[in-house]
Amino acid sequence: MPIRNGKKYLRDLDRTRREIWVGGRKVTGSVTEHPAFTGIAKSMAALYDMQSEPELVEEMTYTSPQSGERVGMSFLQPRKKKDLESRRRMIKRWADYSCGFLGRTPDYLNSDIMAMASAWKFFAKGGKEFGDNIRNYYSYVRENDLLMTHTLINPQANRSVSLSKQDDPFLAARIVETRREGIVVRGARMLATFPMADEIIVFPSTVIRSGTEDRPYAMAFAIPVSTKGLKFICRESFSHNSAYDHPLSSAFDEQDAVVVFDDVLVPRERIFLLEDPDRANMLHEATDAVVHMSHQVTIRDVAKTEFFLGLMSLIADTIGIDQFQHVQEKIAKTIMVLETMRSLLVAGEAEAAVNRWGIMTPEFRYLNVARNIYPRIYPGLKEVIQQLGASGLMSLPTEEDMKSDVRNYIDRYYVAKNTSAEERIRLFRLAWDAAGSSFGSRQELYERFFFGDPVRMASALFNWYDREPYRRKVRELLSRQGGKT
Repeated sequence: MPIRNGKKYLRDLDRTRREIWVGGRKVTGSVTEHPAFTGIAKSMAALYDMQSEPELVEEMTYTSPQSGERVGMSFLQPRKKKDLESRRRMIKRWADYSCGFLGRTPDYLNSDIMAMASAWKFFAKGGKEFGDNIRNYYSYVRENDLLMTHTLINPQANRSVSLSKQDDPFLAARIVETRREGIVVRGARMLATFPMADEIIVFPSTVIRSGTEDRPYAMAFAIPVSTKGLKFICRESFSHNSAYDHPLSSAFDEQDAVVVFDDVLVPRERIFLLEDPDRANMLHEATDAVVHMSHQVTIRDVAKTEFFLGLMSLIADTIGIDQFQHVQEKIAKTIMVLETMRSLLVAGEAEAAVNRWGIMTPEFRYLNVARNIYPRIYPGLKEVIQQLGASGLMSLPTEEDMKSDVRNYIDRYYVAKNTSAEERIRLFRLAWDAAGSSFGSRQELYERFFFGDPVRMASALFNWYDREPYRRKVRELLSRQGGKT
């Protein structure tokens, strides 16, 4: 099957029944016409349409080695550095469309699965069938151009004890029963962003204790979102009908959900790892999936920072504050952030090498720094928008105001230095959606914890990074000066 276009993606969405709950109500009928999902469904469809545009098809796709059909470039298993560059160009094209505000575009988990499939021998150590399953699954989603979401985190009930010691041992998703045809899973996982996917991948949580009691929580598998017993309980929707009032959230609220496994049967051929805590804990690092996912995320971060730099610059130009040094300093700092992130991305690709699984893999040292930096930087980007926009972000007419009898007053009193009132209002409504709205707040929380707890990530970086060469430099200096080492 060739690549999907937007029309087919939307049609497949409506044909695939899934159990989604929003605002206390079960979604029935066409999911693409539900107010919470209409905007994001159209945005995803637009991404898929890019794959079929004649002028973009070479950038967005490549020829499948299996079927000879065009398939998405983000499925490409890179063998050379130019393959990494091809992947980057395609990923950046999609990231630019949403200005980096979409974290679950298909390329994110495509990058993950393509890396894991290359490391099939890692899975095969737990059983030959698991190695076969991950390779077969990669081929299946690639040839059918499927969109995947995933879930990693266990419910936050009592984090001071292990999963098996919770008051309810089935609070977190775990294996209830093992059958010839597969396993039965009961419990919940968070965070399952974007329930509009075709498939959901269940990966091991960050750390699983190795005791016998915690083995049922150590699993990795993938199933269709339409699987019986699978339920998505969504948060409040931040999507709005008016693109004028809410230019970002109306198009890019990808929705987050807790996913419940109500005795879900997972077929044997869909299981990649089973009751293996040690292998579960090393899964992403051992397969280098975390490296390729970090590559995709850093590209998106660059796109998002470009957007914020452009937004800051337009606000400063529009209301005539660009000559003030404190404004220039704030925008200059954002330039530093952008070029730092871009440099880390370029360095990662420049020092890429073929890994143990035969895949050209970026140098993780740079991408690991990038994924640790951005959660700390992002809140500051929002803050600059708030500082530059100031009270102008709090007194914005709506689309209905612009159609009302007070329009003549709006045109007179909302005018800016070098733009009309309407142009200024549209710009500031965009700024509000990015930095002040519920959507903007969700984006900040999302970026803060995208790869997990920032403190734990920093600790992992501390322990992973080889600091001995730098200690040796200091010892050598002391030795030259007559000190003892």
